[in-house]
Amino acid sequence: MNLKIILSFLSGALTVLGFAPFYFFPIPLVTLALLIYFWRHHVTPLTAAILGFSFGMGMFGTGVTWIYVSLHDFGNMPMPLAVLALILLCAYLSLFPALTGWISVRLRTAAPAIWPWMVASLWILSEWLRGTLFTGFPWLAVGYSQAPSSPLIGFAPVMGVYGISLLLVLSAGWLSSWFEQRRAWRCLFFLGGVWAIGLGLQWIEWTSSQGDAVTVSLLQGNIPQNLKWREDHIITTMDTYAKLIQENNSQLIVTPEISIPLFHEDVPFDYLSELAAHARANGGDVLIGMAEAVSSNRNEYYNTMFSLGVSPEQRYRKHHLVPFGEYIPLKLVFGWVIEVLNMPLSDFSRGSLDQQPLYLAGQNVAINICYEDVFGEEIIMQLPEASLLVNVSNDAWFGRSIGPWQHLQISQMRALETGRYMLRATNTGVTAIIDQRGNVVQQLEMFTTAGLHGIAQGYSGATPYVRFGNSMVLGLAILLLIAGWLSVFFYRKRKTL
Repeated sequence: MNLKIILSFLSGALTVLGFAPFYFFPIPLVTLALLIYFWRHHVTPLTAAILGFSFGMGMFGTGVTWIYVSLHDFGNMPMPLAVLALILLCAYLSLFPALTGWISVRLRTAAPAIWPWMVASLWILSEWLRGTLFTGFPWLAVGYSQAPSSPLIGFAPVMGVYGISLLLVLSAGWLSSWFEQRRAWRCLFFLGGVWAIGLGLQWIEWTSSQGDAVTVSLLQGNIPQNLKWREDHIITTMDTYAKLIQENNSQLIVTPEISIPLFHEDVPFDYLSELAAHARANGGDVLIGMAEAVSSNRNEYYNTMFSLGVSPEQRYRKHHLVPFGEYIPLKLVFGWVIEVLNMPLSDFSRGSLDQQPLYLAGQNVAINICYEDVFGEEIIMQLPEASLLVNVSNDAWFGRSIGPWQHLQISQMRALETGRYMLRATNTGVTAIIDQRGNVVQQLEMFTTAGLHGIAQGYSGATPYVRFGNSMVLGLAILLLIAGWLSVFFYRKRKTL
């Protein structure tokens, strides 16, 4: 038993190699197969829950270590408290694979051919639940590990990241069944068939190019996080972005999230006027990130992107806020966190969910700010009207960890799901242009001050995922569970006769 717990933990840790920046997408197939094999063999529901919890602690304990960097290195949280916070978060996240294991073993009497379907369905339902409860934390959903090169990625425009998670875990279940029975070659046949279909789906053009491509410049100011909000550094930051903007003549220029560390109302009028005039001279627009106060005492403010240029001035206010980073849930209980973290602007207001794309440089641009691109079901709310996706972020909070690369991979999945280019402008990286197939066309070196200049093609049309969102895969998972439960019910009934 102790050996299984250790192996489950190590398997979870190895699973992270499937994600960026490693991109070894076959590894999660093997590690998940081992976990499912343990669940299938002579363990009680409680033991299965422990093994699932151990797997989760290995995966999240190695995969979200950037949270410690955010809390301790930049949030000034004392090291013991930051370590405790990371452990508690990983423990919470690990409850979901633990729940999957517990229920799976309760249903283990299902026929071997049916059981992998049930495990896969339970897994993605638990992932969806993890991405929904308490505003959600869908980071490291196992489907992300397949972007952008796995054959399974052909299913992204059809079923989204949770659909890929389902097929990956299902494939792992078949691999485990083949290993268990040795002669169950049909399992490998099913596995190969699904992956072959995924390859075939990649030949389908779900969306089509729309109009002429636009020139774009994605700016990376590389402002150190510990200097960003210092009053004696604000002028330097503003000068950096003014210089980067004025050095290029692209039709669409994008700065990162809150690139100007002032309230919009406090930014000198002449400063914004000069930037707007430069954008108009280019025949295009510039997007600038700033905080926006809407009350005189500034107790209500938004994380906002403003447009300046030939198009009428528009704005997008961030809707999906980061708990403990941009707002404090249950302030009566957790209000003390604001003082511990010593973070500026840590209690933003929430923008509307039904905001429309901004018309910029001849394109309908769907903007998402930082963490928002983790929620594919929210991104598609601006589609199919949007022809381009833009993500702006300040991943300086992640430091030199794997966090920024994982965030890039998430953006690659959004491009695949929607059949749209994704433009990423970040403070320290990874700033990149991602095409409609999830491939990184261009990117800047991290921690450099520069602009990424390239071409972006607008696209029109709707993928099946844009039309149906997560409802298709969640409905399928529920139907499979019902079918599996019925098989267990009738199996047990026959045994009692």
